[in-house]
Amino acid sequence: MSKSPGERVPVRWFWWWKRPRSAFLDVGLALLAAVECVVGTIAFFSARIHVSTLGAVGIAVLGTVAGGSLVVRRRWPAVPVLVTLLVMPGMLGVVLLVVSLYTLASTWEWPTRRRRVVALSTLAFAEAAAVMAVSLMTVGDSPVEPPPLWGQILLSVMVAVGLAVAPVVTGLYVGARRRLIESLQDRAHGLETELDLLAEQAQERARRARLEERTRIAREMHDVVAHRVSLMVVHSGALERIVLKDPERAAQSAKLMGEVGRQALNELREILGVLRMDDPRQPEPDSLAGLPRLVEQSRAAGMAVTLTVSGSRQEFTGEAEQTAYRVVQEGLTNAHKHAGGAQVSVLLSYAPNGVRVAVVNACPGGEKGAAQLPSGGNGLVGMRERVIALGGTFSSGPEADGGFRIEAVLPSRLAVRAERLG
Repeated sequence: MSKSPGERVPVRWFWWWKRPRSAFLDVGLALLAAVECVVGTIAFFSARIHVSTLGAVGIAVLGTVAGGSLVVRRRWPAVPVLVTLLVMPGMLGVVLLVVSLYTLASTWEWPTRRRRVVALSTLAFAEAAAVMAVSLMTVGDSPVEPPPLWGQILLSVMVAVGLAVAPVVTGLYVGARRRLIESLQDRAHGLETELDLLAEQAQERARRARLEERTRIAREMHDVVAHRVSLMVVHSGALERIVLKDPERAAQSAKLMGEVGRQALNELREILGVLRMDDPRQPEPDSLAGLPRLVEQSRAAGMAVTLTVSGSRQEFTGEAEQTAYRVVQEGLTNAHKHAGGAQVSVLLSYAPNGVRVAVVNACPGGEKGAAQLPSGGNGLVGMRERVIALGGTFSSGPEADGGFRIEAVLPSRLAVRAERLG
């Protein structure tokens, strides 16, 4: 089963021990507790009664088993405590009692198993206090006078608190601290995974932004280059036909070609200038106010084109103005390519809720010698995408009389505000 990069996988060294150090510590504590139980119990009973060899062997076996229960304290923390409660009336081992209670309180989940911890700790406290009290009452032939009864009870309770309560409190603190550290580590791993995901999302957004910017620049370059170069090709064709017949008109056509070429270069510089991050200047977008000049350039190239404006001027966003301008520009370019010599009409109509632009050319008459311009077929598709992205409508297609019509309707800025407020 594969694991994710941020998921921690516990490594088991041997049985329930994760590291050799933990195994050596538990075995050492078990040996120490076994020795203490055996030696302490034999010494306690030898001072009061005679302990036979068989009894000493039994005590040694029992003490070894009791102390050895600490070996399983990490896997079954309740086992050493239960063993301690069973052997404590006749065998008081400090190491066994303290370590088992500490392990119980530190390893068991708190408060999911609160009752078990409290019950076992209370029994251990009561047994420790009782064993201590019995030990004080049966001091034997000791020359030291035993304390009074209330002193014996107080001393027994204090010793029981030190042997039973202190390990439990310490274990609870250590266990809570360990769980807190584990939760913080899990949270850190989660945050690291989340940061990696956010970084991937940021990279994806940056990639999409670059792609959108490249698409926008490609569209702008297509609109500029296609229109200007089309005019230059038309002028060059006319210049080729009239250079010998009408030198003066040929000179005018050559001058117009130079002007159109300079305009194309300037517009390309403006478009590519946005790629320079250190250039604070931004190019001025083309607007509907430049339509007369655009129409005049096509008329100077020999196209029979008219511009009709109706309605009162409305306020538009810069992107809407530029898109409407590009629609007219693309329509004139298509007319240069496919309708040489045909009558072309540019319609600009302002309405309260938007603006409508249309380029309509009549049926082409197949002018002889008209320049043949290449067509990539992407201009109308790009115009449709730009218009629809602004919430407008776009249509293009042949007319009944054999002509061709390109039309776009874009919402005004006031219409957009009314929709948002509504």
